[in-house]
Amino acid sequence: MTRFVELPLTAGGPKLLIGLVHLRPLPGAPRHDGHFDGVIEAALADARAWQEGGADALCIENYGDVPFWRNAVPPETVAGMAAIGSEIRRMTSMPLGFNVLRNDPRAALALCVACGGSFLRVNVLANAAVTDQGVMEGEAASLLRDRSRFAAGVRILADLRVKHSLPLAPRPLEEEALDLVERALADGIILTGPRTGTEASPEEIDRVRRVLPQTPILVGSGITEKNCFGYLAASDGVLVGSSVKACGIESPVDPQKVERLARILHAGFHPH
Repeated sequence: MTRFVELPLTAGGPKLLIGLVHLRPLPGAPRHDGHFDGVIEAALADARAWQEGGADALCIENYGDVPFWRNAVPPETVAGMAAIGSEIRRMTSMPLGFNVLRNDPRAALALCVACGGSFLRVNVLANAAVTDQGVMEGEAASLLRDRSRFAAGVRILADLRVKHSLPLAPRPLEEEALDLVERALADGIILTGPRTGTEASPEEIDRVRRVLPQTPILVGSGITEKNCFGYLAASDGVLVGSSVKACGIESPVDPQKVERLARILHAGFHPH
C-alpha cells in the first residue's frame, strides 16, 4: 500500500472531483451516540461510494461535531479522525485530505502525516473572519513552519471568504486572494457560497482567476449535476458533499449520484 498519494491538482489541468467524507459525531461531540464503530463503518461506506462512483480524491472532515470549536480541537477529536483516516487509507489508494472544523489546520497537517494524507483544507488561513464560532484569525505563519519541518509534500487548500462567515474588515476580493497565495503561501484557493450546499458565485471565481491564472481554484459548495458544467471553465475542480447524499445531508453517499456527477465533470474538461 502506498501511504502518500499526490493530489493531481494543477491550474488548467483535468478537473478534480474531491469527495467529502462527512463524519458522524465523534467521541466527545454533543451528538455522539457512544458507538464509535458505527462512525467508522459509515465513513468507510461513504469512502467506498466515492471510489466506486469515480471521485478523484477524498477529504475527511468532522462534519457531525457541531457546535464546532473555533480553533484547536480536543485530543479525542484528532484521535478519532486518525483512526478513521487510517482505515480509509488501508481501503483505498486515492489521494486523501483532512479538514478539521472549524479551523484547526495544524491538527489536519498532523493527520496527513499519520494517515498518508496529501492535502488539507483550511477555512481561515489568513486575515480574520466573523463566524458562528466568533472571530477567527488565520495562523499561516505557524502552519507553514510546521509543514516545512515534518510535512513538506502536503498541499494547503485555503478557503477565500469561507461559508458561514464574513470578513472582519472587507477588502477587494482580488487583494484577499493574492494575499492568500503570495503572503500565506496557499497552494490552492477554494470559493464557496454563504452556507453549506449553496452555490458559489461564478462572477467571483472569474475575478479570482484573472488575478491568479496559475493557481488552482476549486468550488467548495453548492455543486450539483445540474450546475456543475457552468463552473468548469474557470475552476480546476470541486469539493462535493451534500448533493450526492441518498436523501439528505446526514444520509449515506449514493455511488450512482457520484458516478453521474463524475461523468459530467470529467467529460466537460475545458482547459482555460
